[in-house]
Amino acid sequence: MLFDSVAWAMAPSQQAGQAGGPQSVFMSFLPLIIIFAIFYFLLIRPQQKRAKEHREMLASLKKGDKVITSGGIYGVVDSVGEKTVTIKIAENTKIKLGKAYIATLRSTADED
Repeated sequence: MLFDSVAWAMAPSQQAGQAGGPQSVFMSFLPLIIIFAIFYFLLIRPQQKRAKEHREMLASLKKGDKVITSGGIYGVVDSVGEKTVTIKIAENTKIKLGKAYIATLRSTADED
């Protein structure tokens, strides 16, 4: 008899499973929604903004712009094609790159 009463005491109550209804479902998903919102505002949105700025920079490239490639090469744009860019890196030395490999425009403050 003693063990029978202990088992009933440990059993979940009937009311705990019935309380809440749709609100309890929403409350169980609330932490996931908050985590997704944090990821969106801290990771996804800034990355999309940087990608958009990079696309705009590549679209506005013109002859004479000073650039840095993703490989770290400093040069001056000699000509711009639809998908490629020719860069002058030294006297009589030009290289042809894909536009996507231009990392950034450099300013006059970057001069060494």
